[in-house]
Amino acid sequence: MESLKFVVSWRFFLVLLLSSAAVSSVIGIGVNWGTQATHPLPPGTVVKMLKDNGIQKVKLFDADPVVLKALGKSGIEVMVGIPNDLLYSLANSIQSAENWVAKNLSSYISSGSVDIRYVAVGNEPFLKTFNGSFIGTTFPALQNVQAAIVKAGLSNRVKVTVPMNADVYQTSTGLPSGGDFRSDIRDLMLSIVKFLSDSASPFTVNIYPFISLYEDPSFPIDYAFFDGFSHALNDNGQIYENVFTANYDTLVSSLQKNGFPNMSIIVGEIGWPTDGDRNANLQFAKRFSQGFISHFLSGQGTPMRPGPIDVYLFSLIDEDAKSILPGNFERHWGLFYYDGRPKYMLQMTNSTNGLVPASNVKYLAKKWCVLAPSASIDDPQVAPSVSYACENGDCTSLGLGTSCGTLDARQNISYAFNSYYQIKNQLASACKFPHLSVITTQDPSVGSCKFIVMTQPSEVAVNEKSKALRHSAESLLFFLCLFILAVM
Repeated sequence: MESLKFVVSWRFFLVLLLSSAAVSSVIGIGVNWGTQATHPLPPGTVVKMLKDNGIQKVKLFDADPVVLKALGKSGIEVMVGIPNDLLYSLANSIQSAENWVAKNLSSYISSGSVDIRYVAVGNEPFLKTFNGSFIGTTFPALQNVQAAIVKAGLSNRVKVTVPMNADVYQTSTGLPSGGDFRSDIRDLMLSIVKFLSDSASPFTVNIYPFISLYEDPSFPIDYAFFDGFSHALNDNGQIYENVFTANYDTLVSSLQKNGFPNMSIIVGEIGWPTDGDRNANLQFAKRFSQGFISHFLSGQGTPMRPGPIDVYLFSLIDEDAKSILPGNFERHWGLFYYDGRPKYMLQMTNSTNGLVPASNVKYLAKKWCVLAPSASIDDPQVAPSVSYACENGDCTSLGLGTSCGTLDARQNISYAFNSYYQIKNQLASACKFPHLSVITTQDPSVGSCKFIVMTQPSEVAVNEKSKALRHSAESLLFFLCLFILAVM
């Protein structure tokens, strides 16, 4: 018994030592690593790509054990996410919060292998499009997760935060100095801000100049970028030449006005998509991203908050399984394509020349599913076939102003068929549209419109799926045995 007490005491001391050995966060550009893809790259490949590009911070949208394991001993700082659909259970049960912390934080931190610094409780939970679904659960969930972190002895190392969309604040004057929190959630926001401040945690905000342009056709396009705007805002002598600094300082003003002038701020998401809309293209994305990075590297900050900005670019890799709300561009935010190829030249630091691609990526065979030469576009089966292919594939690169917006009718049909065929791993049965489709080894790509060949399914993903199926089968067998014993 005495030896057991010694082991327990030593383990407690080790956890306490690790949790109290908090070090200041790395000043540098982070990235969001989303995994809503039909063929995600192996996590180990992604971690190598992060390191090859000098990226020292990553923000996740969940706590995927395979991803966290890959980040072990990488030296990369991590923000793990709690999806909105978990907020209810965490808000209503402190035990659920403690279980979540034990499983997703303590188990990785105690070994010293994963450098977790933040927990993002929810993601943009007060978006107006959610119709108040998470109004009642976000703050209680935040409180319970923080209490669980304290109980686990990790509060000096791991901080909680809630990534908010920039629509949680607004300006009554059209200028940053008129900023305040949205009237319908103001009291709740102030409670959350005070709680974060009391626990020395940051306010996290997602700022999207692209969305300003997407939602308002009259928005001055140059104001979205960082290379000059002829009608700069003058706010009592503070000059704003781009919407990002104006938006950021509207938040700063909102915090100042309510008694939190020195609260730390993290920009949780900022970026520009490359497809799916007339303003989502490679030229604008490069202009925005390089402009923002240059602004970041200058260290000038904003008029109200001079100095370095803590930021995570959105996002690392395209995700072809994301929802297309609010638009087709949602699947095209990545700095890299689905296969880890850089989309454009981007200087991430003052000493680098461009992005480094993912290494050792394996592809399926060079073959495509297209509309058969003998098929007619007037065939009554075309419309339902294309609809099915797009619903189960990815046709977000088709349409006015997109990378494939100049295709003719036959090419559009072929693109849809091929998207479905590739996502289904080139199964022969996935190119069996009735009397319409054929497999070809001739690349049907046209100009800027690339007909993809999908990457091979990740062995990790396949193994995880097999493990899940095996676990389900074992569970079914177990309960079947219990049932048989019960009736004998």
